[in-house]
Amino acid sequence: MNTVGRLPRAITGNLVIRELDDETLIYDTVRDQAHCLNIAAARVWKFCDGKTTAAQASRTLQTELDPAIDSEFVWLAVKQLQKFHLVERGKSPFVSRRDLVFKYGPAAVALLPIIYSITAPEPASAASCGVSGDPCPCCPGFSCFGSPPTCHPS
Repeated sequence: MNTVGRLPRAITGNLVIRELDDETLIYDTVRDQAHCLNIAAARVWKFCDGKTTAAQASRTLQTELDPAIDSEFVWLAVKQLQKFHLVERGKSPFVSRRDLVFKYGPAAVALLPIIYSITAPEPASAASCGVSGDPCPCCPGFSCFGSPPTCHPS
């Protein structure tokens, strides 16, 4: 495993970033995508400065999150960050989430870096509700409520 390889740089342009206690919310204004990084993914993203190595990041994360964290953990997070265009593309070692679950055990699943992502609807779709109380025309299982009417679970 490449422990001395430097982490890529985080992409911060065209992003709206909100840091919360246990997660970081990121809205990509170019791709109209919203991402929620759990604490592990958010911490790795902060280390992505083009200078910090995976080994350095893992040592810090060992004291902040869990002593079992190693560079494979960091590279898994980088792989996910690359998938969602939150860090520069580049070569990174292959790391399997499944292998890490076996390595760390089932109790560590909650610690693994996770990014939830959604694509924001087009403005016309977001505003397509009809009369309050009617079924939502764009979202099956939702209904229009409020003033102006917006989609809500039925």
